[in-house]
Amino acid sequence: MCGIAGVISFTDALQTQERIFDRMQGTLRRRGPDAQGKFLSEHAALLHTRLSVMDPENGAQPMHFSNGEEIFTIVYNGELYNTPEIREELRRAGMEFSTHADTEVLLKAYALWGEDCVQRFNGIFAFAVWEHRRERLFLARDRIGVKPLFYHLTPERLVFGSELKAILAHPEVPHEIGIGGVSQILLFGPGRMPSCGVFEGMQELLPAHCAVYSREGLQTRAYWKLQAQEHRETFAQTAEHVRFLVTDAIRRQLVSDVPVGTFLSGGLDSSLISSVAAQEFAKAGKELHTFSVDYRDNEKYFRASKFQPNSDPAYIRQMQDYLGAHHHWTVIDTPALCQALFDAVEARDLPGMADVDASLLLFCGEIRKDVTVALSGECADELFGGYPWYRDPEIRAAYGFPWSQSTAYRMGFAKPEIAELLKKRADVDRAYQATLARTAYLDGESETEHQMRGMMRLNLDWFMQTLLDRKDRMSMWNSLEVRVPFCDYRIAQYLYNIPWEFKEHGGYEKGLLREAMRGYLPEEILWRKKSPYPKTHNPGYLAAVNALLEERLKNPDAPILQLVTRESLDRLLHGTDNVQWYGQLMTRPQTIAYFLQVDYWMERYGVQVKL
Repeated sequence: MCGIAGVISFTDALQTQERIFDRMQGTLRRRGPDAQGKFLSEHAALLHTRLSVMDPENGAQPMHFSNGEEIFTIVYNGELYNTPEIREELRRAGMEFSTHADTEVLLKAYALWGEDCVQRFNGIFAFAVWEHRRERLFLARDRIGVKPLFYHLTPERLVFGSELKAILAHPEVPHEIGIGGVSQILLFGPGRMPSCGVFEGMQELLPAHCAVYSREGLQTRAYWKLQAQEHRETFAQTAEHVRFLVTDAIRRQLVSDVPVGTFLSGGLDSSLISSVAAQEFAKAGKELHTFSVDYRDNEKYFRASKFQPNSDPAYIRQMQDYLGAHHHWTVIDTPALCQALFDAVEARDLPGMADVDASLLLFCGEIRKDVTVALSGECADELFGGYPWYRDPEIRAAYGFPWSQSTAYRMGFAKPEIAELLKKRADVDRAYQATLARTAYLDGESETEHQMRGMMRLNLDWFMQTLLDRKDRMSMWNSLEVRVPFCDYRIAQYLYNIPWEFKEHGGYEKGLLREAMRGYLPEEILWRKKSPYPKTHNPGYLAAVNALLEERLKNPDAPILQLVTRESLDRLLHGTDNVQWYGQLMTRPQTIAYFLQVDYWMERYGVQVKL
């Protein structure tokens, strides 16, 4: 996995701006510590930092290829999981290869098939190809949006990058937020509206989209979308189909020239991935490494709840015995967790999911000591209907984003003049309605099926994107590549059309997945009730983040006071409310930590508020 960035300008003399490009490239070294490369011409600068995963000896980027009169230059971040099939198709078309890297496959696929090459790719990717003679840039992002790609467009230039920090390193990109950015921070955060980069003028290329930038400007288009189709298979056929898709996705994503491991929480999703991986490793005579996280004294302070009925360690130990893998534990203490809140902001370039981000950042740092690639279970809940809001009739029937029913509560923090502007914009309502409007439905389907398609669309476009942001930034901060087999677009397309009664087979959340994967897990793990990503239950954490925010608010010019009132923060710090800020993972301690992150972010990034 890697970091990419670049500038295209038909007015600037880019050859004289190498220091700018060095700064941009330097911001991405954590994404690619193994090598770096740069291409510079009159109108194009392409930058790359490499984390070597496939063919470490070759595959350097930017990579060039001449085909006829045209020269193509690529910078690429990602992995293609159907590389062998595409390489063979290209060979039949007369292409020759000098490396085993998927970068060369992708580059030559573009040279042969042009923009339509993305239709053939199964993988996670963001890439840019510069065509020298035609003087145009092609950008593309994977269908699900696992790999990030941001850009900032002005009449003078296009600046793009894997992370916001690379673009913000360009001196012509302002560190400003308008009322739209304030809305993202106060009403949507840690989520973001699709395509929004929060900073003024900053956008993100949407998943399953590509773009062309030339002297005529920037044109973007979707190259794939979920289609509503009638599901004709029986339950037994559906379970068999799911079994094939899931195991095939996992096996494809185990391919690597560097050490690979798996996350293991003791829950269904990571346990399935670990089980399939362990079997594949055993066939090759190798031992799988698995990784789990817990918190100091969590066993002492854990209290079962509706959302977290049991803790993970006992189930993890059961999976240890079942897999026979080499297992690694990471135990995080409160002081380290609090300190990592600030690193997590710099990893994400935005305030995020508080300790949920910070713990993952620390966890990935420990994993990286043993492996370079790890597989994780993200996105099974969105696709198979695992979250409480899929199954709770009351939550399901409520208007608005099910994980964020707190808009009025959030608005109560805003300064009066900002609150007035936000009320007039009605961003949350408009975004919710727009998401449902772009949902594909079938004529004549039942009210339940109609409702569940909308729920899946909301989750794919919003909640899942927040989690993918989190996983990419926290892992790449540690130069760890994380792959997410459940994000295979074939699984997403197939699951979109499976009836809800199949998905909740037996009255279980993700009942279809459980039934499909019988034989891969002990029964107790296979039918374990869903438990979310673990968070600390230590009361010392609440006290610590309280103290940290109090300390920052001693400064009468604390940056966050440009957005919210001191009185509202005092109520949060000294009150007892426990409103969910962003699903069950963010309640009062995480809300306090979120505002701590907002203040740090505004200071660290020199954010200017321009209303």
